Amino acid sequence: MTFVLVLAFDTATPAVTAALYDGERVVAESTTIDARRHGELLAPAVEQVLRESGATLKDVTAIVAGTGPGPYTGLRVGLMTATALAMTAGVPAFGVCTLDALAYSARESGPFLVATDARRREVFWARYGDPRTRLDGPRVDRPHDLPGELPVIGAGGAMYADVIGADRVRGPELPSAGALAALAAEHLATLSEEEVAEIARVPEGRVDSVEKARELAVLGPPRPIYLRRPDAQVPGAPKRVTA
Repeated sequence: MTFVLVLAFDTATPAVTAALYDGERVVAESTTIDARRHGELLAPAVEQVLRESGATLKDVTAIVAGTGPGPYTGLRVGLMTATALAMTAGVPAFGVCTLDALAYSARESGPFLVATDARRREVFWARYGDPRTRLDGPRVDRPHDLPGELPVIGAGGAMYADVIGADRVRGPELPSAGALAALAAEHLATLSEEEVAEIARVPEGRVDSVEKARELAVLGPPRPIYLRRPDAQVPGAPKRVTA
């Protein structure tokens, strides 16, 4: 299918990034680094790229959001916004793994890793054969557990360069919505109407296991990839107090 104007954004990392892609090039892009203000910054970023391109939401033919893995709050902002805008515009919404977008923007020709900050002194990571081919992951591990030797793209590598080796660290550190949109458009061009509809029919829910995350193709539904349980837990029964 041909999608003429793709609106993409990602909030799975400290970067709040949005872009508009016309099938051949990124016509407008906005990126702000602020790990605590995803909810405040995303809507203005979307408005900015539409304004700069001279387009409106009615001109958009597909919406793409980064699915993480990433922290719950920021990631959810992007995915809920994608769903809401798609319903408003009457266009399909898709999700792309944030690590895939980072890999797509890498300048590595051979095998490499992509790693982002997972907090708790851990990283989200995946292994790639080339910028378009994920071979393993996404996973969440300690930096010293990353496979050795391969170059590491992303902030997860830069943050723990002393652990994995500074000579292995490569850029970019944060995802680009322009790369996200271009990667999505590349895959959209190979899909039939039936395949697009099949992606849209994937049921609501979270993707919180490595096995399920591996099942997702590069282009999937706008569903979050968390990989670990949330910090908040349902309280258990109160302990019995005895005299």
